[in-house]
Amino acid sequence: MKAIGFKKSLPISEADSLIELDLVQPIPTANDILVKIEAISVNPVDYKVRQNTNLLQPHDQPKILGWDAAGTVVAVGDKVDHFKLGDRVFYAGDITRQGSYAEFQLVDENLVGHLPESIPFLEAAAMPMTSLTAWEALFEKMKLDQEDTCSKSILIIGGAGGVGSVAIQLVKQMTGLHLITTASRLESKKWCKNMGADLVVDHRNLVGEMQQAGHEHVDFILNCVNTDDYWEIMSKLIRPEGHICCIAESKWALDLNMIRMKSVTLSWEYVFTKAIYITEGQSVQRNILNQLAGLMESKKIKSTLNCVYKKFCVETLKEVHRKIESGSSIGKTVIDFININSCT
Repeated sequence: MKAIGFKKSLPISEADSLIELDLVQPIPTANDILVKIEAISVNPVDYKVRQNTNLLQPHDQPKILGWDAAGTVVAVGDKVDHFKLGDRVFYAGDITRQGSYAEFQLVDENLVGHLPESIPFLEAAAMPMTSLTAWEALFEKMKLDQEDTCSKSILIIGGAGGVGSVAIQLVKQMTGLHLITTASRLESKKWCKNMGADLVVDHRNLVGEMQQAGHEHVDFILNCVNTDDYWEIMSKLIRPEGHICCIAESKWALDLNMIRMKSVTLSWEYVFTKAIYITEGQSVQRNILNQLAGLMESKKIKSTLNCVYKKFCVETLKEVHRKIESGSSIGKTVIDFININSCT
Protein backbone atom coordinates (compact mmCIF):
# COMPACT_ATOMS: atom_id res chain seq x y z
CA MET A 1 0.00 0.00 0.00
CA LYS A 2 1.06 3.60 -0.52
CA ALA A 3 2.04 5.59 2.55
CA ILE A 4 3.93 8.79 3.36
CA GLY A 5 6.23 9.21 6.33
CA PHE A 6 9.78 10.05 7.39
CA LYS A 7 12.91 8.45 8.83
CA LYS A 8 14.74 11.50 10.21
CA SER A 9 13.54 14.83 11.54
CA LEU A 10 14.30 17.44 8.88
CA PRO A 11 13.03 20.89 7.85
CA ILE A 12 10.13 20.61 5.41
CA SER A 13 12.34 22.21 2.74
CA GLU A 14 14.60 19.12 2.74
CA ALA A 15 13.95 16.48 0.07
CA ASP A 16 13.60 13.63 2.56
CA SER A 17 11.54 15.47 5.17
CA LEU A 18 8.62 13.39 3.88
CA ILE A 19 9.04 10.30 1.71
CA GLU A 20 6.72 7.97 -0.21
CA LEU A 21 6.68 4.36 0.98
CA ASP A 22 5.38 1.05 -0.33
CA LEU A 23 4.27 -0.99 2.67
CA VAL A 24 2.49 -4.29 3.23
CA GLN A 25 -1.19 -3.82 3.92
CA PRO A 26 -1.76 -4.58 7.64
CA ILE A 27 -4.12 -7.26 8.97
CA PRO A 28 -6.36 -6.47 11.97
CA THR A 29 -6.41 -8.61 15.10
CA ALA A 30 -8.17 -8.35 18.47
CA ASN A 31 -9.94 -4.95 18.79
CA ASP A 32 -8.42 -3.38 15.68
CA ILE A 33 -10.33 -2.49 12.54
CA LEU A 34 -8.71 -1.92 9.14
CA VAL A 35 -9.89 1.26 7.46
CA LYS A 36 -9.59 2.12 3.77
CA ILE A 37 -8.94 5.84 4.06
CA GLU A 38 -10.95 8.27 1.92
CA ALA A 39 -9.71 11.58 3.36
CA ILE A 40 -7.34 12.91 6.02
CA SER A 41 -6.63 16.28 7.60
CA VAL A 42 -3.36 17.72 8.84
CA ASN A 43 -2.82 19.04 12.37
CA PRO A 44 0.05 20.88 14.11
CA VAL A 45 0.97 17.63 15.88
CA ASP A 46 1.92 16.19 12.48
CA TYR A 47 4.73 18.65 11.86
CA LYS A 48 5.77 18.66 15.53
CA VAL A 49 6.30 14.89 15.40
CA ARG A 50 8.14 15.24 12.08
CA GLN A 51 10.39 17.97 13.48
CA ASN A 52 11.21 16.47 16.86
CA THR A 53 10.94 12.68 16.88
CA ASN A 54 14.48 11.88 15.73
CA LEU A 55 16.91 14.73 15.26
CA LEU A 56 20.17 12.77 15.17
CA GLN A 57 19.71 9.27 13.76
CA PRO A 58 17.21 7.98 11.19
CA HIS A 59 14.48 5.62 12.34
CA ASP A 60 15.09 1.96 11.61
CA GLN A 61 11.50 1.87 10.38
CA PRO A 62 9.71 4.85 8.82
CA LYS A 63 7.19 6.74 10.94
CA ILE A 64 3.82 7.29 9.27
CA LEU A 65 2.23 10.58 10.33
CA GLY A 66 -1.42 11.61 10.42
CA TRP A 67 -4.05 11.51 13.16
CA ASP A 68 -7.30 12.52 11.48
CA ALA A 69 -9.09 10.29 8.99
CA ALA A 70 -12.40 9.22 7.52
CA GLY A 71 -12.97 6.04 5.56
CA THR A 72 -14.58 2.61 5.29
CA VAL A 73 -14.05 -0.53 7.36
CA VAL A 74 -12.64 -3.33 5.16
CA ALA A 75 -11.60 -5.87 7.82
CA VAL A 76 -12.05 -6.40 11.56
CA GLY A 77 -10.19 -8.20 14.34
CA ASP A 78 -11.67 -11.20 16.13
CA LYS A 79 -12.66 -9.19 19.24
CA VAL A 80 -14.32 -6.25 17.46
CA ASP A 81 -17.89 -5.63 18.71
CA HIS A 82 -18.93 -2.25 17.37
CA PHE A 83 -18.08 -2.29 13.65
CA LYS A 84 -18.58 -4.45 10.59
CA LEU A 85 -17.36 -4.49 6.99
CA GLY A 86 -18.61 -1.51 5.02
CA ASP A 87 -19.17 0.81 7.99
CA ARG A 88 -18.25 4.44 7.39
CA VAL A 89 -16.02 5.76 10.19
CA PHE A 90 -13.93 8.72 11.37
CA TYR A 91 -11.27 8.99 14.07
CA ALA A 92 -8.04 10.55 15.34
CA GLY A 93 -6.38 7.35 16.50
CA ASP A 94 -3.27 6.72 18.60
CA ILE A 95 -0.06 8.75 18.27
CA THR A 96 2.04 5.76 19.37
CA ARG A 97 0.96 3.79 16.26
CA GLN A 98 1.36 4.35 12.54
CA GLY A 99 -0.80 7.21 11.31
CA SER A 100 -3.27 7.96 8.54
CA TYR A 101 -0.92 9.11 5.74
CA ALA A 102 -1.62 5.73 4.14
CA GLU A 103 -4.15 3.91 1.97
CA PHE A 104 -5.10 1.65 4.87
CA GLN A 105 -4.76 2.03 8.65
CA LEU A 106 -5.25 -0.12 11.72
CA VAL A 107 -7.05 1.58 14.61
CA ASP A 108 -8.56 0.39 17.89
CA GLU A 109 -12.35 0.36 17.64
CA ASN A 110 -12.65 2.19 20.97
CA LEU A 111 -11.19 5.32 19.33
CA VAL A 112 -13.51 5.30 16.29
CA GLY A 113 -16.88 6.90 15.59
CA HIS A 114 -19.64 5.84 13.21
CA LEU A 115 -20.10 8.24 10.29
CA PRO A 116 -23.62 8.70 8.89
CA GLU A 117 -24.11 8.50 5.12
CA SER A 118 -25.27 12.11 5.07
CA ILE A 119 -21.86 13.45 6.15
CA PRO A 120 -19.22 13.56 3.36
CA PHE A 121 -15.84 12.00 4.09
CA LEU A 122 -14.09 15.33 3.42
CA GLU A 123 -16.15 17.18 6.02
CA ALA A 124 -15.73 14.37 8.54
CA ALA A 125 -11.95 14.11 8.14
CA ALA A 126 -11.56 17.69 9.36
CA MET A 127 -13.18 17.00 12.71
CA PRO A 128 -11.94 14.13 14.93
CA MET A 129 -8.78 15.38 16.67
CA THR A 130 -9.92 18.96 17.14
CA SER A 131 -13.39 17.93 18.27
CA LEU A 132 -12.11 15.38 20.77
CA THR A 133 -9.66 17.95 22.13
CA ALA A 134 -12.33 20.64 22.45
CA TRP A 135 -14.91 18.27 23.94
CA GLU A 136 -12.55 16.83 26.53
CA ALA A 137 -11.26 20.28 27.49
CA LEU A 138 -14.72 21.84 27.84
CA PHE A 139 -16.76 19.02 29.31
CA GLU A 140 -14.30 16.66 31.00
CA LYS A 141 -11.70 19.12 32.29
CA MET A 142 -13.70 22.34 32.84
CA LYS A 143 -16.98 20.46 33.31
CA LEU A 144 -19.15 22.96 31.46
CA ASP A 145 -22.85 22.17 31.17
CA GLN A 146 -26.18 23.64 30.10
CA GLU A 147 -26.62 25.27 33.50
CA ASP A 148 -23.74 27.65 32.69
CA THR A 149 -25.64 30.79 31.66
CA CYS A 150 -24.71 34.08 30.01
CA SER A 151 -23.97 35.47 33.48
CA LYS A 152 -20.72 33.53 33.14
CA SER A 153 -18.15 33.88 30.37
CA ILE A 154 -15.47 31.92 28.57
CA LEU A 155 -12.46 33.17 26.62
CA ILE A 156 -11.17 30.92 23.84
CA ILE A 157 -7.69 31.99 22.78
CA GLY A 158 -7.11 31.06 19.14
CA GLY A 159 -10.67 30.86 17.87
CA ALA A 160 -9.90 30.51 14.15
CA GLY A 161 -7.76 27.40 14.52
CA GLY A 162 -9.01 23.84 14.35
CA VAL A 163 -9.69 23.33 18.07
CA GLY A 164 -10.96 26.87 18.60
CA SER A 165 -13.40 26.58 15.69
CA VAL A 166 -15.02 23.49 17.17
CA ALA A 167 -14.88 24.78 20.75
CA ILE A 168 -16.81 27.92 19.80
CA GLN A 169 -19.60 25.81 18.29
CA LEU A 170 -19.75 23.36 21.20
CA VAL A 171 -19.97 26.17 23.76
CA LYS A 172 -22.78 27.87 21.86
CA GLN A 173 -24.71 24.65 21.29
CA MET A 174 -24.30 23.04 24.70
CA THR A 175 -24.00 25.90 27.22
CA GLY A 176 -25.36 29.39 27.75
CA LEU A 177 -21.97 31.01 28.35
CA HIS A 178 -21.07 34.39 26.90
CA LEU A 179 -18.27 33.50 24.49
CA ILE A 180 -15.27 35.69 23.70
CA THR A 181 -12.51 34.58 21.35
CA THR A 182 -9.34 36.00 19.80
CA ALA A 183 -8.36 36.70 16.21
CA SER A 184 -6.44 39.48 14.47
CA ARG A 185 -6.94 39.29 10.71
CA LEU A 186 -10.20 40.32 9.08
CA GLU A 187 -10.78 36.86 7.60
CA SER A 188 -10.08 35.07 10.88
CA LYS A 189 -12.40 37.43 12.79
CA LYS A 190 -15.14 36.76 10.23
CA TRP A 191 -14.55 33.00 10.59
CA CYS A 192 -14.93 33.18 14.39
CA LYS A 193 -18.17 35.13 14.15
CA ASN A 194 -19.46 32.60 11.65
CA MET A 195 -18.66 29.82 14.13
CA GLY A 196 -20.83 31.62 16.72
CA ALA A 197 -18.55 33.83 18.84
CA ASP A 198 -20.33 36.63 20.74
CA LEU A 199 -17.25 38.86 20.77
CA VAL A 200 -13.92 38.70 18.90
CA VAL A 201 -10.94 40.59 20.32
CA ASP A 202 -7.42 41.08 18.95
CA HIS A 203 -4.89 38.84 20.69
CA ARG A 204 -2.20 41.50 20.15
CA ASN A 205 -3.98 43.76 22.69
CA LEU A 206 -5.99 41.16 24.52
CA VAL A 207 -6.23 42.70 28.00
CA GLY A 208 -6.90 46.18 26.63
CA GLU A 209 -9.66 45.10 24.25
CA MET A 210 -11.25 42.91 26.91
CA GLN A 211 -11.37 45.85 29.31
CA GLN A 212 -12.76 48.14 26.62
CA ALA A 213 -15.55 45.63 26.06
CA GLY A 214 -16.33 45.58 29.79
CA HIS A 215 -14.71 42.24 30.62
CA GLU A 216 -12.22 42.60 33.47
CA HIS A 217 -12.37 38.86 34.13
CA VAL A 218 -13.79 35.66 32.67
CA ASP A 219 -14.85 32.45 34.43
CA PHE A 220 -13.18 30.05 32.02
CA ILE A 221 -10.24 30.23 29.61
CA LEU A 222 -9.48 27.64 26.94
CA ASN A 223 -6.07 28.38 25.45
CA CYS A 224 -5.63 26.72 22.05
CA VAL A 225 -2.25 28.25 21.25
CA ASN A 226 1.15 28.88 22.89
CA THR A 227 0.89 28.52 26.67
CA ASP A 228 4.04 30.49 27.51
CA ASP A 229 2.99 33.55 25.49
CA TYR A 230 -0.36 33.84 27.26
CA TRP A 231 0.36 32.66 30.81
CA GLU A 232 0.68 36.12 32.36
CA ILE A 233 -2.33 37.41 30.42
CA MET A 234 -4.48 34.45 31.44
CA SER A 235 -3.44 34.93 35.07
CA LYS A 236 -4.73 38.51 34.91
CA LEU A 237 -7.98 37.75 33.10
CA ILE A 238 -9.17 34.66 34.95
CA ARG A 239 -11.71 35.25 37.70
CA PRO A 240 -10.97 34.06 41.25
CA GLU A 241 -11.86 30.36 41.49
CA GLY A 242 -11.99 30.22 37.71
CA HIS A 243 -10.64 27.48 35.46
CA ILE A 244 -7.89 27.58 32.80
CA CYS A 245 -7.36 24.71 30.35
CA CYS A 246 -4.37 24.59 27.99
CA ILE A 247 -3.76 22.24 25.07
CA ALA A 248 -0.24 23.32 24.05
CA GLU A 249 2.94 22.34 25.84
CA SER A 250 4.96 24.86 27.83
CA LYS A 251 8.63 25.27 26.98
CA TRP A 252 9.37 27.12 30.22
CA ALA A 253 8.43 26.59 33.85
CA LEU A 254 5.13 28.35 34.54
CA ASP A 255 4.89 30.58 37.61
CA LEU A 256 1.92 28.93 39.30
CA ASN A 257 2.04 31.49 42.08
CA MET A 258 0.42 33.92 39.62
CA ILE A 259 -2.87 32.06 40.03
CA ARG A 260 -2.43 30.68 43.57
CA MET A 261 -4.14 33.51 45.47
CA LYS A 262 -7.10 33.34 43.11
CA SER A 263 -7.47 29.59 43.78
CA VAL A 264 -7.62 29.03 40.03
CA THR A 265 -7.84 25.50 38.64
CA LEU A 266 -5.38 24.66 35.84
CA SER A 267 -5.96 21.66 33.56
CA TRP A 268 -4.09 20.19 30.63
CA GLU A 269 -5.86 18.52 27.73
CA TYR A 270 -4.02 16.01 25.54
CA VAL A 271 -6.17 14.08 23.12
CA PHE A 272 -3.93 10.99 23.07
CA THR A 273 -3.82 10.41 26.84
CA LYS A 274 -6.58 7.80 26.75
CA ALA A 275 -4.91 5.86 23.93
CA ILE A 276 -1.35 6.05 25.29
CA TYR A 277 -2.21 5.00 28.82
CA ILE A 278 -5.19 2.79 27.90
CA THR A 279 -7.32 4.50 30.52
CA GLU A 280 -10.76 3.30 31.53
CA GLY A 281 -12.16 6.20 29.53
CA GLN A 282 -10.65 5.06 26.23
CA SER A 283 -14.01 4.05 24.76
CA VAL A 284 -15.36 7.49 25.71
CA GLN A 285 -13.75 8.83 22.55
CA ARG A 286 -15.95 6.54 20.45
CA ASN A 287 -19.00 7.92 22.26
CA ILE A 288 -17.85 11.53 21.80
CA LEU A 289 -17.36 11.02 18.07
CA ASN A 290 -20.79 9.38 17.79
CA GLN A 291 -22.37 12.36 19.56
CA LEU A 292 -20.43 14.72 17.30
CA ALA A 293 -21.71 12.89 14.23
CA GLY A 294 -25.26 13.37 15.50
CA LEU A 295 -24.69 17.09 16.00
CA MET A 296 -23.25 17.38 12.49
CA GLU A 297 -26.07 15.39 10.95
CA SER A 298 -28.64 17.64 12.63
CA LYS A 299 -26.72 20.73 11.40
CA LYS A 300 -26.05 21.94 14.95
CA ILE A 301 -22.29 21.67 14.40
CA LYS A 302 -20.67 22.35 11.03
CA SER A 303 -17.43 20.99 9.70
CA THR A 304 -14.41 23.26 10.08
CA LEU A 305 -13.15 22.21 6.64
CA ASN A 306 -11.73 25.27 4.91
CA CYS A 307 -9.37 23.96 2.23
CA VAL A 308 -9.17 20.74 0.17
CA TYR A 309 -6.24 19.25 -1.74
CA LYS A 310 -7.18 16.61 -4.31
CA LYS A 311 -3.93 14.60 -4.45
CA PHE A 312 -2.38 12.39 -1.78
CA CYS A 313 1.34 12.66 -2.43
CA VAL A 314 4.58 13.95 -0.92
CA GLU A 315 4.40 17.29 -2.70
CA THR A 316 0.88 17.97 -1.43
CA LEU A 317 1.73 17.08 2.16
CA LYS A 318 4.89 19.20 2.11
CA GLU A 319 2.83 22.17 0.95
CA VAL A 320 0.25 21.60 3.70
CA HIS A 321 2.96 21.21 6.35
CA ARG A 322 4.48 24.55 5.29
CA LYS A 323 1.05 26.14 5.54
CA ILE A 324 0.30 24.73 9.01
CA GLU A 325 3.79 25.59 10.29
CA SER A 326 3.25 29.24 9.29
CA GLY A 327 0.51 29.51 11.93
CA SER A 328 -1.74 31.45 9.57
CA SER A 329 -4.20 28.73 8.55
CA ILE A 330 -7.90 29.07 9.33
CA GLY A 331 -10.05 26.04 10.10
CA LYS A 332 -8.84 22.69 8.76
CA THR A 333 -7.04 21.55 5.61
CA VAL A 334 -8.16 18.20 4.18
CA ILE A 335 -6.57 15.89 1.61
CA ASP A 336 -8.91 13.90 -0.62
CA PHE A 337 -7.64 10.41 -1.54
CA ILE A 338 -9.48 10.45 -4.87
CA ASN A 339 -6.15 10.79 -6.72
CA ILE A 340 -4.04 8.56 -4.51
CA ASN A 341 -1.72 7.34 -7.26
CA SER A 342 -1.00 10.66 -8.92
CA CYS A 343 0.61 13.97 -8.05
CA THR A 344 0.61 15.52 -11.51
